[in-house]
Amino acid sequence: MTDYLDLNPDHIAGYLRRHPNFLSDYPDLALALVMPREAGAATSLTNYQLEVLREKNRSLSMRLRDLVTVAEENQTLVGRVHQLALRLLRAASFRDTVLAIAASLREDFHTDLVRVCLVGLPRLMIDEAWLIEVDSAEESLHTFAELRARHDPLCGRLRQDKLDFLFGDLSGEVTSAVVLPFGSVGFLGIGSADPNRFHPGMGTVFLRQIAELIETALLAAAARP
Repeated sequence: MTDYLDLNPDHIAGYLRRHPNFLSDYPDLALALVMPREAGAATSLTNYQLEVLREKNRSLSMRLRDLVTVAEENQTLVGRVHQLALRLLRAASFRDTVLAIAASLREDFHTDLVRVCLVGLPRLMIDEAWLIEVDSAEESLHTFAELRARHDPLCGRLRQDKLDFLFGDLSGEVTSAVVLPFGSVGFLGIGSADPNRFHPGMGTVFLRQIAELIETALLAAAARP
């Protein structure tokens, strides 16, 4: 048996953890105990425990608010992806499909700058800044080769060569962006003047779903007679 003279604070703390009712058996000791507060004043053990519980409650409330905010944002994104899918389903031609993509990104997703780059697909010859049409052998595509091979969205700040390809004279206005490849048929460029709008740590689940929708719709529309 451990001699009481050999006891140290760790022994005492361990004993109290194993016997949580100890203070109920010795109420005079419970009344005598004090706990330090951050301000340096002393308070009773009961008050200290209540303060700990209040702090835990505040922490749980903040986490709950964060979860609710994330859930609301995800619900909004689900609605926007749904609207994109409806637009693509309603498109009667390849041209209508491409126009639906650009319209949805601007109107449903409220993006600042949109660029739809089509690679090796039928040329629409639409004179719009948002549409970039190139052949698969286009040398300027090399800067996106690794990104397109991985099929993963790129979020955050882009290198200048990517900005110049996508946004041209407006590249100086873009402080954060997303490049979203959709298979071998092209990719999207979405730019923002807000440096915090797109960042490397943001979720990409919805972006991948958008890419799959666009790739499927483009390939199906391009194959129509």
